[in-house]
Amino acid sequence: MTKRNTQQRRHAIAALVQEKGEISVEALTQRFATSEVTIRKDLALLETGGLLLRRYGGAVSLPSEMMAEPDADKVSKRKQSIARAAAERLRDHNRVIVDSGTTTSAMIPLLGSKRGLVVMTNSLSVAGQLRELENEPTLLMTGGTWDPHSESFQGQIAEQALRSYDFDQLFIGADGIDLERGTTTFNELVGLSRVMADVAREVIVMVESEKIGRRIPNLELPWGKIHTLVTDDGLAQDARDKIQAKGVTLICAPTHQEHSRRK
Repeated sequence: MTKRNTQQRRHAIAALVQEKGEISVEALTQRFATSEVTIRKDLALLETGGLLLRRYGGAVSLPSEMMAEPDADKVSKRKQSIARAAAERLRDHNRVIVDSGTTTSAMIPLLGSKRGLVVMTNSLSVAGQLRELENEPTLLMTGGTWDPHSESFQGQIAEQALRSYDFDQLFIGADGIDLERGTTTFNELVGLSRVMADVAREVIVMVESEKIGRRIPNLELPWGKIHTLVTDDGLAQDARDKIQAKGVTLICAPTHQEHSRRK
């Protein structure tokens, strides 16, 4: 089945669940003449996108209290635009690292059309999403010690696993961007991020524009380690100039929204 047909089927499933309130996997397999495995992957991706909830044997529509508030929806659109721009930098058969985080994980559903990917991650959430893709990549996990604050594996075992490979790209988020120093984080566990950057030929930071200029004590990656920064088009011009002056490729993904407060 082509990618276009897959997208059409998923749109139709989301509409059916919204209309009926609940539907079974069996009914969906009959309606779309496809396998249960394919339907379950569809439902997993639609759940990740916040369009429904999976239940045993099928799916149900989202309760009204779980529907996104307007501000949350705007944040989601920014993350999605960043994810699309970042995913465009991926090529078939690339070997990549995807760090934990909500912005990096937003890219995973967009990788279904890529073939032959090898993906290492320290995130159970990212790993779960990768397993649901139709073109399922070769999945590598860092292992290590589970850190509940970052919801990821950290530590020496994870670092050793990373150093056993070489990668084309690292996709990593940030709690903040210090325009003078680089990416910053609230978490003191920055060792793994630095090893990730060491073993990747291109380091791609994915971060919303509202985090750029945020000063947080812990330096994660200095500008010298960063090749590309992908953000949204809400970034102020003076910040753009400062980032590009560091020799970093800057991509400001369009969100198709007006930014009346842009300076």
